[in-house]
Amino acid sequence: MKPDTFRRLMNLWPPFFFAGIRVTRIAADWREVDVEMRLGRLNRNYVGTHFGGSLFAMTDPFYMLMLVHVLGRDHVVWDKAATIDYVKPGRGTVTASFRLEEERIAEILAATADGAKALPVFRCDVLDTEGGLVARIDRTLYVRRKRDAAPGSPART
Repeated sequence: MKPDTFRRLMNLWPPFFFAGIRVTRIAADWREVDVEMRLGRLNRNYVGTHFGGSLFAMTDPFYMLMLVHVLGRDHVVWDKAATIDYVKPGRGTVTASFRLEEERIAEILAATADGAKALPVFRCDVLDTEGGLVARIDRTLYVRRKRDAAPGSPART
């Protein structure tokens, strides 16, 4: 599926749609994704700031989805664990950007080349409109080359 089509579908996905989470961009090579969330009635907590669960949800699937597309069908990619550090209350529109650097991709490919699993950790910051840190999320992924994958088969780009 093309990234822009996928972006549109993600924006209609009920957990994102009703939380006010919007995917604003997916790069053609799946190595960059940008997401925003506006503060609204459905994602506001008791004290009038962004609900922590919505802040966490806006970062949920992206590193996994990006790696699935970048590494291709020869790899299994799953979310394994995540932690969040709420730094300050989120007000207004908040954003998160996800980036896959070539070095990280090469590290994962090297670590999984013989069929071993890799557990890379990716960090994502949720920022307010002034660039202030609202939350910091660390996501651990499980990545392994499929057992039936041909040795030396290239990753999809």
